[in-house]
Amino acid sequence: MKSSLRSRQEPRRVSNGVIIGAMLLSLCVLSIVKARYCATPFGKAEDQLQEQMNASIRMETEESPARTPGEEEEDEEKEEVLPSTAPAVTKPAAVATPTTGGRDKKGKAKPTCYMTSKRSERCDASGDIRVDGNRSTIYVSGIDREWRTKPYARYHDPVAMAHVREYTLKPLGDGAPACTRNHSVPGFLFSNGGFSGNLYHDYTDVLVPLFISTHQFKRRVQFLLSGMKPWWVGKFTPFFRQLTRFDVIDVDNDQEVHCFPRIVAGATFHKDMGVDPRRSPGHVSVVDFKRALRRAFGLEREAASRGGATGAGKPRLLIISRRGSRRFLNEREMARAGAEAGFEVRVAEPDQHTDMAGFARLVNSADVMVGVHGAGLTNMVFLPRGAVLIQVVPFGGLEWLTSVTFKEPAADMEVSYMDYEVKLEESSLIDQYPRNHQVLTDPYAVHKQGWDALKAAYLDKQNIRMDLDRFKSALREAMSRLP
Repeated sequence: MKSSLRSRQEPRRVSNGVIIGAMLLSLCVLSIVKARYCATPFGKAEDQLQEQMNASIRMETEESPARTPGEEEEDEEKEEVLPSTAPAVTKPAAVATPTTGGRDKKGKAKPTCYMTSKRSERCDASGDIRVDGNRSTIYVSGIDREWRTKPYARYHDPVAMAHVREYTLKPLGDGAPACTRNHSVPGFLFSNGGFSGNLYHDYTDVLVPLFISTHQFKRRVQFLLSGMKPWWVGKFTPFFRQLTRFDVIDVDNDQEVHCFPRIVAGATFHKDMGVDPRRSPGHVSVVDFKRALRRAFGLEREAASRGGATGAGKPRLLIISRRGSRRFLNEREMARAGAEAGFEVRVAEPDQHTDMAGFARLVNSADVMVGVHGAGLTNMVFLPRGAVLIQVVPFGGLEWLTSVTFKEPAADMEVSYMDYEVKLEESSLIDQYPRNHQVLTDPYAVHKQGWDALKAAYLDKQNIRMDLDRFKSALREAMSRLP
């Protein structure tokens, strides 16, 4: 009987073994197929390269700038609290301090300092606050540990952050200095170190984040500026007046110990040259930022027109000129082509010494603005609604770069955007390299060598001789887009 039972069970065991073996074999085969055909190592490398490039995007100035070492918010900022692990700043682990950091919408205590994005950190504390700028120290009641912060919205870029002064938030104790100047409104600490002095970085890293973070105070806030460059402050004072009723304090060199009921250090970054209304207090947008700029510089023109500023004349074409690399080699011919296309033409070259108010008025008078990719295109913030921006994209596969910096922000700014992609025959690179050189034949291979290689090949050494027939065609399209 036992023998008969064993004989009947044996085939079942064999059958089960075969099934299990087949299943394991199938899993192995599927794993091999997935690894061989489904994985995309090149795509992942490309994504990593893109991330590296995005972290390295910097606008170069023609002349390097000199470096010099109240009222509650209407709405709580919708910030993503991330670990404070930004490069160039060493931080201890976050510890909740409910007496100073406040609470988020879920009722959880916020730390005193926390990342609001990969690029920006915010420190926020209330109580007995004493700011000793000479020692880069802020004494705060109610905290039991030190925090360190660099108030500049470019934490992903160690090169920029190396030029930003670090401030320490310390527990208020016996060693805290006595107040020499008392304020009844909150203090807001930010920096114009980093890459400020370059117009693109002025807006992307400083001014737009500053607007996001302080407009809700309704001008009842005292700005404390670290790394102050007096000429830089003078340039943007009309804009600061839209955000604060008080003069900006040079906190690094001020001899006072300033005492506040609240301190906020560090402005919140949303995106390049942009504002996310879903995250901003009061749900303001970059259009509100532009509106503040118009008030600051007395710009009366709100909308572009095919009839120009008067509505009964010619639309104005503004050509942004450059002195160094990426300059137009046939600028005069371009101006004549613009006139033949029915535009009143102006050519202007902004730099660090340009009168901001005067140049803002010139840009605001334009209906179409054209320029090669570079910091000068940042002046699009002054263009009237419905104006057309034509970005000339240098040869070299730079569409991703030009998209992040100006194409994507333009739509939010109510500006009609056009690309003019430079062909090899229009680039001065064709005279610098043999026709079979990698720079000319395989730009992406150059990209994979990193930002420095890309910049050297396609941004630092390239000038453009525009194909006038193509340029005229672009101008006709721009004219058709005007209201």
